[in-house]
Amino acid sequence: MSLKTKLFLLVGLSIAASVGAVAWLIEERAHESFRRIEEERTAGLVNQFRREFDHEGQEIARGMETIATSDSMLRSAIELSGGSDYAPHVNDAAGYASAQRLDFLDLIAADGTIISSAHWPARFGFKQRWFLDNPSQPQQAFLRQVETAQGSTLALLCLRPVRALGTTIYLLGGRKLDAVMASLSPPPGMRVSIYSAPEDGSAGIVSIGKETAAGNDNLDQNKLTPLIEQAINLRSENSGTIEYGAAHDQEAIVHAIPLAGYADRVPAVLLVSNSLEQEQGLERRIRNVSLIIAALGVLVGVTISGVLAARLTRPINELAEAAADIAKGRWDVQVEPRSQDEVGRLATAFNRMTEEIVAQRDRLVQSERVAAWRELARRLAHELKNPLFPLQITVENLLRARENTPQQFDEVFRESTATLLEEIANLKNIIARFSDFSKMPAPQFQNVDLDELVRSVAQLFQSQLSSGPARIEPELELGSVPPVSGDPVLLRRVVENLVLNAIDAMPQGGRLAFRTSVNHRSAVLEISDTGSGLTPEECQRLFTPYYTTRQHGTGLGLAIVQSVVSDHHGKISVTSAKNAGTTFRVELPLVST
Repeated sequence: MSLKTKLFLLVGLSIAASVGAVAWLIEERAHESFRRIEEERTAGLVNQFRREFDHEGQEIARGMETIATSDSMLRSAIELSGGSDYAPHVNDAAGYASAQRLDFLDLIAADGTIISSAHWPARFGFKQRWFLDNPSQPQQAFLRQVETAQGSTLALLCLRPVRALGTTIYLLGGRKLDAVMASLSPPPGMRVSIYSAPEDGSAGIVSIGKETAAGNDNLDQNKLTPLIEQAINLRSENSGTIEYGAAHDQEAIVHAIPLAGYADRVPAVLLVSNSLEQEQGLERRIRNVSLIIAALGVLVGVTISGVLAARLTRPINELAEAAADIAKGRWDVQVEPRSQDEVGRLATAFNRMTEEIVAQRDRLVQSERVAAWRELARRLAHELKNPLFPLQITVENLLRARENTPQQFDEVFRESTATLLEEIANLKNIIARFSDFSKMPAPQFQNVDLDELVRSVAQLFQSQLSSGPARIEPELELGSVPPVSGDPVLLRRVVENLVLNAIDAMPQGGRLAFRTSVNHRSAVLEISDTGSGLTPEECQRLFTPYYTTRQHGTGLGLAIVQSVVSDHHGKISVTSAKNAGTTFRVELPLVST
């Protein structure tokens, strides 16, 4: 990954992470604010409901007290105490209810028989004894289901006894809860409902009073049931978040408040739902705006970082290209400093470094050249010294023989001439070896069968290996190697030099192994002997020109081998241990297919 790409990613991720963190923080603060407002709105609406509920109950209680203490009701109670018939009083309840604006009113005898009913006259003579089972009858209004001709409805009722001459008549009257619900003023987004739970088991959610729906009419009663049951069982308020809508993509917070009824029974639950549509819309807008800001920020950041990256990476790329040119051997490369900052100082230091490298290279080349000539002169002096000394002795013997024993000069001359010719031939051989090393020919590449080449060299040395007391046993382990790309003459010379080197290492005889194999895209030739071996220091210097471990060697054989292998784009290595033999490993590229 390039520096420019890393800079782009760093800037982009930093901006995106910063905008995301800010958006998350704003969203969390907005969420907390909405929850706080929702709690305040719900508390205000519930308090309003309780005030209206208490006010309505007080009015109903006053109306019932007025009826209970009226002269007409006292006269009716006195008449009924004497055991008179109920029929003349069947319509009394309607008049009293109308006078006090009551929706429900029943006149009930002491045994629970309905004497008169304002809201359902046909119930005359029916029994209604549920309030007689409770000795402590409440004085304030309470909630209870009332049976009407149209069905059961939830009402706010008040019970008042009328006692006369040892007889008690009960007045049970009240109003529908619609007036309380109609007086509520829920803000937009809120809805107030009543969950009614009649004693006959036909429960359900009903909206009483004016419609207060605000976008969450589709609340599923099945989803509300756990909240309602918990409120009824625990007789305490609880709340939860409910999903609604066609795709369940909307939410509302619903508060369930149990409403007390007669004898501590919970006949209804007040449901206050607050739609989260505004909050969700605001959160969506925050996210959308955050995405837009993040996109714009990333775009601007990437653009700015692109400009900065270009200014930063251009000189770095120039430095990298200059370093690559130096690696290829172009030592005169210079980088122009474009600024005075760290990158500019780096370019200046790079130019100074290249200048110093060039100067050091020139000094090193000169030193190596001088060292090479000195080494060559030393080797030549050493090689030429050996044959020159016999030449000098021979010439001196000739001079002495001519002066001292002229009669024997011819015989001495013949012997000396043979010695001179032999040493001159030795000089020519030395000069020829140095000449061969100095003018190694360029390889002529063609397909070479390495296995066949090894067989021919082994056959060539067969007689030399098997002759004499120090027999050397050849072993061929050829692996049917594909053709390699090389010069057959030069490669043959490589194998012959390695074989000669192995023969010299085994003066007492031994085994000489030839092995060929394939390693990836290269052919491998290994030539192993069981000779005296080499030390690690000798292995390191083995391919150095003029270095030899033999008494009469020139130190050029293995140097020529390494040069040929290198010209063939191959590799040569040696592994050896003292008194454990030596193995030369040559790797040559196969012919490309």
